[in-house]
Amino acid sequence: MKLKPQPKPARTSRPKVRRGAVKRGARPRGGQARRPGVPLRRRFSGRLPSLRRLLAGLGAVAAAAVLVALLDGPWLRVSEVAWAGEHYTDAAELAAVLESERGTSVLAVDTRSLRERLERIPSVAEADVSASLTGSVAATVVEREAAFVWETASARFIGAADGTVFAGTALDAEADPALAGLPHISDTRFAARLMSVGDVVPAALLHTAMRVASIDPAALGSAASAFSIALDDEYGFQLVSAQPEWQMALGIYGLDPRETTAEADARLERQITAVRTLFASEAEADIGWVDVRNPGKVYFRAKG
Repeated sequence: MKLKPQPKPARTSRPKVRRGAVKRGARPRGGQARRPGVPLRRRFSGRLPSLRRLLAGLGAVAAAAVLVALLDGPWLRVSEVAWAGEHYTDAAELAAVLESERGTSVLAVDTRSLRERLERIPSVAEADVSASLTGSVAATVVEREAAFVWETASARFIGAADGTVFAGTALDAEADPALAGLPHISDTRFAARLMSVGDVVPAALLHTAMRVASIDPAALGSAASAFSIALDDEYGFQLVSAQPEWQMALGIYGLDPRETTAEADARLERQITAVRTLFASEAEADIGWVDVRNPGKVYFRAKG
């Protein structure tokens, strides 16, 4: 009787282990223990502020609170304003700028802004403003230097070398003795009636006015000691002599944009030469009117 072969027992599969992997619960190769973690104290030590930082922060907050209290509180308020250096400047204009700061905290006073506002006043060339903890705001102004006097039918104006009209007085007001040596221009033109403080005399017109004012009587062959200058719409610039008494028309300058400064100066030089020739041939004391607008054809009228 044949015996049947017994079936072989089934193989049980073992889990594959990756090369280099460590089984759970087993130590890493080489027998080294796991590196211990960073202690909790050290982990948070970099995030927590130090005592020095805390004190600095509290100091900044306290300083800000003190500053706010000084700005909004009743302390360090401007109670006095003062200014100095004005001569032509109206005190009311200075007060209008500085008095606006009265009652303001001294720490909030913007001295730069005040200086810029003062320098916008036509007569002020420079200004300096300071604020003190005693509650005072003080300003010192440096005014423009007077270069000419320009009289119109309504007022007497004072101007600077750049043509800026920075001060004015009534015609019947007492003249400032300090202005006696400056060129005086009597302007009766219609446009001159609109002149006011803050205006600027056109550069070409001012240049001719200063040039005419500088004419030496000797250059004309005249016995006069000085001239005065008049300006109107018909004859333009005029020289007026009080002794000997005569008047001279030079013409209109500064209105023709095609005439350069050099050309205007050359025309005036030709006129001076023509008058000198006239006074060399005719007695100056007998002449009452001279028209030299065209230096090539000089007309004159004798007194009588």
